[in-house]
Amino acid sequence: MNDAQPNNNHQNLATTTSWFRTAAPYIHAHRGATFVIAFDGETIDSDGFDPLLHDIAILSSLGIKLVLAYGARPQIEAQCEQQNINVHYHRGLRVTDDTSLKIAKAVIGKLRLDIESKLSFGLPHTPMADARIRCTSGNLVTARPAGIIDGIDLGHTGEVRRVDVDGINQQLELGNIVLLPPLGFSLTGEVFNLSSEAIATAVAVSLHADKLIFIGSSNRDLPREMMLSQARNNLDAHPSLSAAVKACESGVRRVHLLDRAQDGALLQELFSRDGAGTLLSATSFETTRQASIEDVGGILELLQPLEANGTLVKRSRELLEREIGHFTVMERDGTVVACAALYPYPENKMAELACLAVSGSYQSKGRGKQLLDSLEQSALHAGIESLYVLTTQTAHWFLEHGFKPAEIGDLPVAKQALYNYQRNSRVFRKRLA
Repeated sequence: MNDAQPNNNHQNLATTTSWFRTAAPYIHAHRGATFVIAFDGETIDSDGFDPLLHDIAILSSLGIKLVLAYGARPQIEAQCEQQNINVHYHRGLRVTDDTSLKIAKAVIGKLRLDIESKLSFGLPHTPMADARIRCTSGNLVTARPAGIIDGIDLGHTGEVRRVDVDGINQQLELGNIVLLPPLGFSLTGEVFNLSSEAIATAVAVSLHADKLIFIGSSNRDLPREMMLSQARNNLDAHPSLSAAVKACESGVRRVHLLDRAQDGALLQELFSRDGAGTLLSATSFETTRQASIEDVGGILELLQPLEANGTLVKRSRELLEREIGHFTVMERDGTVVACAALYPYPENKMAELACLAVSGSYQSKGRGKQLLDSLEQSALHAGIESLYVLTTQTAHWFLEHGFKPAEIGDLPVAKQALYNYQRNSRVFRKRLA
């Protein structure tokens, strides 16, 4: 066992180093950004809450501006049950009478103090060591009564009327975490019980936050990524999805739904390309576009492994720079995850498909076919009637995607003269029109 220990240490170090290198672009991108993070009362009661606060402390240390909105529904219900007070809901909103409001204020106040104390934790040899987090709260959300709905008077249950954007931004600029309880205050001095999701959504929209993150129940039934149109058709699939859709419709670029039971989900979601939860966006997560000179480095990274194992002929950076106009790339979060080149022979109404490469993390996920479909459309618009490809190791993939075996003599004459007989590449052709 002792003999194996150094090797294990080396593997752990390599894994850690690899993670930091992968996370570095996201660390740079998120610095100075504003995130609104909402977690429900069940999350506060869960075993994973302390580690979650540790991860939130890490975000703060990386220069991310944080607004936290917390819920208290199960804690309020438990106190009402202990005091034999009936709890009523209408359309998902609590009916808050005088007695239940008194309980809500006491419970919410205690939770606020508990959260602040946990964020103050700083013993050595713990994730919070030397964190020195300053947390602030206050009357930053103005509310109004929800009123009477379907004949039901919701009492002291309210809805967000206005967010004190200047007040919150002042605290964020000082490096403070802003902690928002599920309460709002009216211009007449009344206190209203609010939904933490509603507060988080209103604050994210008002601040033009870069991200809104809901941490709560499992999102395992949801896909990793959803566009607005897809989310609107699945509003019953997750309790926070309606709030997420509203936020996106109001200008929040990205909303994340995370499972409280998944340890480290917050860090994985923010600092890895594929994340850990469900990401909702009003715009596409990936773009397929014409390559530019800035993409040469990313294309080289994709091609080098295939050049090393002989799948592709080696291309120098200089050659790639000269031929970059022939390349199309698929980009995700600023990273090139797939590429391919199209070399037209207009006089033959043919084009060569070359350098089709997909990042290892995205293989078997349909990116290659998506890129091929895009190039086929581009070729058709340019009057190309057929594509051909030369390959030594990926014949089956091209056969599966409509290419047929062909001969060297079927190639354009100019390409025949360049054929490398030593590589002995097989020729495949696909008619487009």
